[in-house]
Amino acid sequence: MRTMVATTVPAAGRAGWTKYAALAAKAVLFLLLLTALFWPDLSGIKGKASTARLVVYPLGTAVLPIWWFAYGRAKNTLHQSFPWTADLLITIPWLIDLLGNRLNLFDTITWWDDAMHFLLWGLLTAGVLIAFGPRGLTRGLTAFVALGFGATAAVIWEVGEYVAFVRHSPELRTAYTDTLGDLTLGTLGALLAGLIVHQVRRTQPLPPGDLSGVNH
Repeated sequence: MRTMVATTVPAAGRAGWTKYAALAAKAVLFLLLLTALFWPDLSGIKGKASTARLVVYPLGTAVLPIWWFAYGRAKNTLHQSFPWTADLLITIPWLIDLLGNRLNLFDTITWWDDAMHFLLWGLLTAGVLIAFGPRGLTRGLTAFVALGFGATAAVIWEVGEYVAFVRHSPELRTAYTDTLGDLTLGTLGALLAGLIVHQVRRTQPLPPGDLSGVNH
């Protein structure tokens, strides 16, 4: 019989602040995207695939809500609420990346790009695991799922960067070394996220009615 895949339901108090934090993060992100659209010289992403970012970033933050309201809610036999914690974790990477470009941190702080690849890929992977990963996975399987998503997403991101702007920019001469470093850091961040999510789930009791990870 199949294993049920369910999202993590936060405690009542935590659900409140994560909901408003996720909505606030999305609002700030869209405001920054609007400023980039109307004042591209001030955006920090001019010459860095700004048009692609204006499309990809909103889509990145909308994937989980779209999936939930189009598919997940109808399949949710446990009557669980929208996974705001996962939504916040998935939204934050796009916002921080845009803020980092807006403040020119990627070009003025030597270690910023490396740190962001590790941190943001970890946050994104954690959000995806919480939203879509069964709670009953072992530590090893959770790590494999995290690596599978994180490494694949990192490759897609690097290919997108190359096609969108790196091949036509001065960064091309150092792109190979930088890409290898980014892929390594993103994958390690995803692995750490998988281990943390697994450990947190082990120490938290299942929410009432949550049968995820139980075979039926």
